[in-house]
Amino acid sequence: MKTIVLKNAASESARIEVAEKAKPAIRHDGEVLIRVLSVGIDGTDKEIVTHRYGVPEEGEDDLIIGHELSGIVEAAGPASGFRPGDAVTALVRRPCADPACANCRADRADYCETGAYTERGIKGSHGFMREYVVEDARYVVKVPDDLKQLAVWVEPQSIFEKLWATIACIQQRFVWQPKRALVLGSGPMGLLSALSLRTMGFETHVWSLHAGDSRQAAVLAGVGAEFRSAYGGEPDGEDGCGLARHYAGKRGIGFDVVLECTGYSPLLVEAHRVLNRNGIIGTVGISPTDRRIPVPMDDINQRMVIGNQTVVGSVNASKADFARALDRIRDMERLYPGLLRGLVTDEFAPEQVPSLAFDRIGIKAVVRMGE
Repeated sequence: MKTIVLKNAASESARIEVAEKAKPAIRHDGEVLIRVLSVGIDGTDKEIVTHRYGVPEEGEDDLIIGHELSGIVEAAGPASGFRPGDAVTALVRRPCADPACANCRADRADYCETGAYTERGIKGSHGFMREYVVEDARYVVKVPDDLKQLAVWVEPQSIFEKLWATIACIQQRFVWQPKRALVLGSGPMGLLSALSLRTMGFETHVWSLHAGDSRQAAVLAGVGAEFRSAYGGEPDGEDGCGLARHYAGKRGIGFDVVLECTGYSPLLVEAHRVLNRNGIIGTVGISPTDRRIPVPMDDINQRMVIGNQTVVGSVNASKADFARALDRIRDMERLYPGLLRGLVTDEFAPEQVPSLAFDRIGIKAVVRMGE
């Protein structure tokens, strides 16, 4: 079967190749054999492909990449709870082996305390960018038939759901009636966040480096979000491309929630200046740089203390978050029929992945592994 492999993953000579591997087989009653239809590509894959970020399994040199799975069960062990023909996706992270890690032992590897977890296609575990994969049924999520064409969105949507569940839990500290939200970035994660907020009734603003006449801007305008382009601006450590000048300065408005989806740290610094009292910043973006910027920490600290403000980071997601992701995707499809399907702008064959130009991807790209 065809697989997309990061060869010699731990070396300077690492490279992406299409390789032939033997088709796997079920070995335990609780496993399922999945025929992979497509695998989504995101920023993590970009780092793996362009910067050779992936970590191979212990004792191996190569790593099969890919973590956003859309597939069909081809065979199911008798204890798996699945049947052939089920549309499925799968969780990314697997628990560490430390018996003292309470979260991994409680099926919350997304809160692993040791950092010794593995992640499919990313860290210490082969991924899904292959024609077939065997998976432990505990980490497989059934996708309802009416959503199977949107299965590739479930994993990224689960990231928003985990972050939002965390925010909602924290904000139980007082009577919270949020109305206005700001999303930083309009990549796939930023778009999903903005779409989610619109389905929840938020007045939603999006700040992005995409141009005002971009497809991203048109999509957001179509769902009633306000798009502001910083295109052509000069990012710096003080104003994050003019974020605070535009909102807190020129317009004099603030936000109850800010979701940072870019990983560009000057924006995170500036977010405090547009955050309302009792507001919260949720961040899921990571920038793989060693950027150094001046930070007005006294001002940030004062705003957080006097304004009861909170910042929370979030990564990965649990099975419950995947279930919420399916519900949210159904809401999006009901309110904006066909929108998510249309956001898949690029589809690649496996042979195209080694030479993939990420800067030419429109919005969302997938690798088609099967039919």
